[in-house]
Amino acid sequence: MTTAPVALEGSTDTRFSALREAFSDAFHGRPRMGAALAVHYQGELVVDLWGGVADTRTAAPWSRDTSSVIFSCTKGIMSILVARLVEAGRLDYDTPLKDIWSEFAARGKGNITVGDALAHRAGVSAPRRSVNLEEALDWPTMTTLLATQDPLWEPGSGYVYHALTHGWITGEIIRRVTGFMPGEYLAHSLADPLGADIHLGLPEHLQADVAHLEAGPSLISLVQAQREATRGDEPDWAAQAMTLGDAFPQELVSPDEGFNRSDVRAGQFAGAGALATARGLSAAWSSAVVDSVETQRLDPAVLRRATQARSEGAPVFAVPGPWPRWGAGFQLDSEARRYVTERGFGHDGAGGQVAFAEPNLGLSMAFITNWMEAGEDQRATRIIDALRDIVTRQASRPGG
Repeated sequence: MTTAPVALEGSTDTRFSALREAFSDAFHGRPRMGAALAVHYQGELVVDLWGGVADTRTAAPWSRDTSSVIFSCTKGIMSILVARLVEAGRLDYDTPLKDIWSEFAARGKGNITVGDALAHRAGVSAPRRSVNLEEALDWPTMTTLLATQDPLWEPGSGYVYHALTHGWITGEIIRRVTGFMPGEYLAHSLADPLGADIHLGLPEHLQADVAHLEAGPSLISLVQAQREATRGDEPDWAAQAMTLGDAFPQELVSPDEGFNRSDVRAGQFAGAGALATARGLSAAWSSAVVDSVETQRLDPAVLRRATQARSEGAPVFAVPGPWPRWGAGFQLDSEARRYVTERGFGHDGAGGQVAFAEPNLGLSMAFITNWMEAGEDQRATRIIDALRDIVTRQASRPGG
């Protein structure tokens, strides 16, 4: 018995119509999945598609206004905000972090720069002690904990992915420089001017439009394998980075816990907790590379600095490759995450989310889903491959 193709809604520009099939293929064998895809080209929304199930508990369909937790795509948005502060002369990537956040210099962390902290080199990828959810929801508790703890390795000497703690680092930088909490600064400096549906700290009246997250079989299997491989006599810093100890399940979600909780969605989890529609997320990335009525693209000189590789190769704590490459908070094109071109920069997120921009093409894309996979999940990769094929064909045409 074959499963009927999911009914997609939305629109595609004729130049990008092939993306509809690639997006539809992502639903194959996943009847409980919901997702959305958006692409901006030269500032124009050329793909705006959605489909599937937003909440299997109620059978609610994914609608035009459904938003979802974007997990580590949040780091990319925070990195855009930091880049804008650099562009405005209010911050510099080479500034020692202690000059902005003096408390962070404790325990031998005084030499780390803003840029290296954004590139996962700060030495605090996980808290040394277990943190519960009540503590994780309290901003001063978390920033004080990270500022005063012993680093897990010599800061600046190498990198380890700061899965959740990256958010308190970038968010505190923004708070110290602007006086705004990161969610407030995101709203008034980026989301509101663009009219983009992106929130960090989701208001109660918007909670009803949020997709309910589910862990797919590949994510469940990966977490189980990681648990079995953990050695009891050594701290599992990778697991601690994802869960903070007791704050989150290792899958990040369960039916009523983790990032499915309304208080978590309302919180300031600047490393993984933003919520967005694909349309809003793509618009934010478009604003970094295309001038519009609302915003000007990032200054090319700042963008070059922001996307210069600062961390690549094997991390301090050994994990199998392929390994990502990081700029000042931005995930760069690598074997671990391909974009349309080598100049692409963005960030993917747990479960399959991806958002990025292409400065040479004036192109941006966002794919979001509530059906969380892991390992060899190829949904977004195949959509990006299809987008690359479209761009390549257009460039090869006379006058293209």
